Amino acid sequence: MPLRPSDPTATVQAASLGTEFFRRGLDALPDGALAGESLLPGWTRAHVVAHVCYNALALGRLAQWASTGVETPMYASAAVRNTEIRDGALLAPGALRRLFADSAARLDRCWGDVPESRWEHPVRNGQGAMVPASETRWMRTREVWIHAIDLNTGASFQDIPAPVLERILGDITGAWQARGEPGIRLTPTDSESASSGAADAGVQLRGSLAALTAWAAGRGSLGVSAAAGDIPAPPRWL
Repeated sequence: MPLRPSDPTATVQAASLGTEFFRRGLDALPDGALAGESLLPGWTRAHVVAHVCYNALALGRLAQWASTGVETPMYASAAVRNTEIRDGALLAPGALRRLFADSAARLDRCWGDVPESRWEHPVRNGQGAMVPASETRWMRTREVWIHAIDLNTGASFQDIPAPVLERILGDITGAWQARGEPGIRLTPTDSESASSGAADAGVQLRGSLAALTAWAAGRGSLGVSAAAGDIPAPPRWL
């Protein structure tokens, strides 16, 4: 069963586990490896770490928005966000590791400061949509688990807990449907999750839940098979 927005305790636990999973991957990398390639085109591992660090600070600003009622956006602009990541990737390895620990701890403190009555206060996510502040806990969960894979340490989507995978895949297919993307039916072969997409969709793909989620998130098609023809590139997610 996927993580539900109505179950904040499970989501907080998943975020904590994901942060620890990312930390273990980061700790396993020697300093010199941070300049190596990540699984994201054009980004080194240091870029991925910097992005995850500044994402924590950005989500902390949304938590502060909910707490105070004073609008504090995730980022002042897309340019500011990109500059933070670029400059963060140039930090010395020790400084970047400390930034990861400090930013994660700061986000936890910001979450802890949100009064229970303010978790439904609307805040603006990175795509410009207004969402309840409680959604920041899921946004962080998704961020740390996926980008732990992007660190290129040998971890894979198979390492992500099934409830997290199910909700990620639901987010992605929901975004496709909202944009009216061409029909795609995804059928997990190792999960009780129902197939997503119409039975007569033009693209019919099968694979493990982890493989289908990786494909949908733009992380390759290993372990995915098509009922007919080649496996296409997935539609854009975010």
